[in-house]
Amino acid sequence: MRMATVPVPSSPSAEQTDRARTLLARLLGNLEKAIRGKREALELLLCCVAAGGHVLLEDVPGTGKTTLAKALALSIGGVFKRVQFTPDLLPTDIVGTSLFNPQDGSFRFKPGPIFANVLIADEINRASPRTQSALLEGLSEQQVTVDGETRSLPSPFLCIATQNPVEFHGTYPLPEASLDRFAAQLSLGYPPEAEERALLTEQRGPQPVSQLETVCTLEEVVALQRAVEEVRMEGSVADYLLRVVHATRGHASVRLGVSTRGALLYARMARARALANGRDFVLPEDLKALAVPVLTHRLVLDTRARYAGTDKQALTRDIVSAVPLPR
Repeated sequence: MRMATVPVPSSPSAEQTDRARTLLARLLGNLEKAIRGKREALELLLCCVAAGGHVLLEDVPGTGKTTLAKALALSIGGVFKRVQFTPDLLPTDIVGTSLFNPQDGSFRFKPGPIFANVLIADEINRASPRTQSALLEGLSEQQVTVDGETRSLPSPFLCIATQNPVEFHGTYPLPEASLDRFAAQLSLGYPPEAEERALLTEQRGPQPVSQLETVCTLEEVVALQRAVEEVRMEGSVADYLLRVVHATRGHASVRLGVSTRGALLYARMARARALANGRDFVLPEDLKALAVPVLTHRLVLDTRARYAGTDKQALTRDIVSAVPLPR
């Protein structure tokens, strides 16, 4: 009896790797025309795009969150939709609903704004948990179920959810199950003084985002995401990733560490970063560089650490630095 063999995944070719790096560099240059002085945040966003992940953008008002989402949609030639989350928002306002046609007695489905390539869920924590949960299936499985019928979302699909980290009156904190579905949490912050001054002196006509050109196609983005899946991760690097994940679960100040879903997204983001740097393999440095934006929002502190004001980002750095690198 012949034993079944497990196929070994192939790595992206040198041509695919160069094409992916060139595409990401082109997207980065285009986004920097609209969002200036924030290269690190833009690179992280593009890693999420390449990994097929979603972004939780926590920032104060007026720092360019919506502009960033619009710029990304324009850059890839995709459909952009925005939903302002409010306490009276209903799940059907996001996923859509079936409308009755009295002429022939049939129902016609009217898609909601989630049927887009780039969706910005603005101030997501202002809606009720019931409405927030309408996004969960779409974020995890790129599909929604309405009236018992499952409908696929466009490909690629990226959700950028925003939160105001200062104002908490009338908000509903995102539960752990929702936070865990976002590949990374990032912040734009205020631009450097020189860039902000340039905005004041140079921006007189239309906003720069309205003048952006499409620099790639949706098909190229889908091909990029497929190339990311083929990036190699050696056993020693995978073991290092797991040691970091297990360290979050066993830390004295952490009540709930990184989940298995979080570990898979961590690996996918590392593959995307490797490809963006022109490599077809993951290095431990990729995992170290992504630890804070990918892991921090998944940690739930215990009561003592939470009331002591423990900085979760600093805690993540401490956990990662305590895990020895593979030799």
